[in-house]
Amino acid sequence: MSQKLKFINTDQSVFFATTRKRVDTYFKEQGISKNANSLMWTKTVFYLISFFSLYLLILSGWFSGWAMLGMTAVLGAFAAFIGFNICHDAIHGSFSKNSKVNKGLSYLFYLIGANPYLWNISHNIVHHTFTNIPGHDEDIEVAPGLIRLDENEKVNGIQRFQHLYAFGLYGLASLSWVLRKDYVKFFQKQIGDHNLKHPKSEYFNLFFYKVLHYFIFIGVPILALDITWWQAVVGFFVLHMAEGIVMGLVFQLAHVVEGTDFPIPNEQGNVEEAWANHQMRTTANFAPKSAVASFLLGGLNRQIEHHLFPKVCHIHYPEISKIVKQTAKEFNLPYMESESFWSAIVSHYRVLRKLGKEAYETQRRTSVLVSR
Repeated sequence: MSQKLKFINTDQSVFFATTRKRVDTYFKEQGISKNANSLMWTKTVFYLISFFSLYLLILSGWFSGWAMLGMTAVLGAFAAFIGFNICHDAIHGSFSKNSKVNKGLSYLFYLIGANPYLWNISHNIVHHTFTNIPGHDEDIEVAPGLIRLDENEKVNGIQRFQHLYAFGLYGLASLSWVLRKDYVKFFQKQIGDHNLKHPKSEYFNLFFYKVLHYFIFIGVPILALDITWWQAVVGFFVLHMAEGIVMGLVFQLAHVVEGTDFPIPNEQGNVEEAWANHQMRTTANFAPKSAVASFLLGGLNRQIEHHLFPKVCHIHYPEISKIVKQTAKEFNLPYMESESFWSAIVSHYRVLRKLGKEAYETQRRTSVLVSR
């Protein structure tokens, strides 16, 4: 990416300055840390115990093959929950004030098959800066050629059906991540606007922890259970399908729903808006009143608060969301949220259909008129 992007409308930055001041005041008046509290640590212990207990139960061989396969799917969901609730905060540096604690917990990302070093670049640096900007935010580049999210991209024949197959395709997200995505991104020259020059240690980390992941979830089951190699591979596939479906849906519902923008920079590479205002137009919450969603998704159902305050632990999002919502209203900025998980799914479906089938039909009619 040769063109560097800038957010140039600094006159609008008063919204974020006001919001940040109010959030800082909240923590000061409450006398609490912006990092993990006892509830956050309880969640962490719960998810880790649940994950390793499921893994050991599968290896015990006490259950039928179908039961073990079902438990493997649940294990995949818990892998996603560990990523949401623990790793995500740790890599952002919001879990603890102690950087060593954050780094240690971020290593759990290797356990679920992902690379924390690359995630920090592609997500923390690039996605959080250039949210929903086509060609710059690689987080919205889901299966190029199959999923169309850029209105300026020509619609191909298969994309007219994307509202039908996209949800199934999301199930491949984790498999792609563990088998392909990290390798491809590591050897790119750039991720977004960020030039890549890796420390030598990261070459070792990439390959060592990938092989370790494959061994833990394919090799160990073959050694510990009376199963064939292909049965172990099927289990690995089911694990990552479950993990991918959970991950894919959650990330898409935060940025690809009705109302969210996909802004295009001007010819000079400038986004004519303040960064925080841009976040309010490209990000959405879902199921904000659901205690279950908050517990399972690590605050990712409150993406607005997360994008504005990534250094604040997600356990505090329900309270600071009241501040953000009120301040957005005062500054006449959108605060997008779907009341439930299902309503967000429906909204995402409509966006896929609009950018796929409806855009294809419009493109075809325009082509017919031009040819006459």
